Amino acid sequence: MSRHHVGRLDDLTAGQLKLVEADGTRVVLVRVRDEVFACSDECTHQGGPLSEGRVTGTRLACPWHGWMFDLRSGECVMPSRGGRVGTYPVTIEGGDIWVEIA
Repeated sequence: MSRHHVGRLDDLTAGQLKLVEADGTRVVLVRVRDEVFACSDECTHQGGPLSEGRVTGTRLACPWHGWMFDLRSGECVMPSRGGRVGTYPVTIEGGDIWVEIA
């Protein structure tokens, strides 16, 4: 795994999505209270851009067809529908956000 600096906690507004690139990978950052989650930008259904989706609590909905994913695990919250999206470990150190990409 390689670790990448992707921004500052102060620049990430709670409930808003931020698309970043780490090691050539498109990653969506989401701040929920003081936690930050990171997942793939590509929906497992038909490749919709999750960075353009909608966040409700710890769930992220794809803008194309509404598939919802749990930001903590990447699991689709409609289990009969499909697979999980990739998630990435996040660390915050001194206000800096770091994401680990495999």
